[in-house]
Amino acid sequence: MRVRLDDEDRQVDFGRCLGRALRGQGRVYLEGELGAGKTTLTRGILRAYGHEGAVKSPTYTLVEPYVTGGKYLYHFDLYRLGDPEELEFIGGRDLFADDALCIVEWPSRGAGWLPEPDLRITLTLGEPGRIASLEAFSDLGRSVLVTLSQEMAFDDMIIEQEREQQ
Repeated sequence: MRVRLDDEDRQVDFGRCLGRALRGQGRVYLEGELGAGKTTLTRGILRAYGHEGAVKSPTYTLVEPYVTGGKYLYHFDLYRLGDPEELEFIGGRDLFADDALCIVEWPSRGAGWLPEPDLRITLTLGEPGRIASLEAFSDLGRSVLVTLSQEMAFDDMIIEQEREQQ
């Protein structure tokens, strides 16, 4: 599925919709160059669970935990990760529990250590705004794509989707 996100407000709104569809669990990997909007999308996901504070990319701390709406949410930014084994030292295995939602920016930096994602989202610059390309890798990921394709508010934003989801 590919979705057009014309501006920051649409990106945050899409993140909220994505957050609701995830129901507070799963592994979402965010790909894209610097400035593509990975943290903006994460802000929207966190808003779905009631977080109204600032959302900053945890570039130096590697992970920012949130407990909101009775859910455990972990925002990882692996841009400055020196070695995937560093994730072991910060208790990463415990953070990727089944009852948590883990959002990972720059997942390629954790290759070989990170578990398989439920959903990978690649953000690219478009005209205007961004394009989000979503790919599912699990039953949860596929159910999220179905839920998103059924959201009326985003019908005008969907560029394309897999045939089986139409």
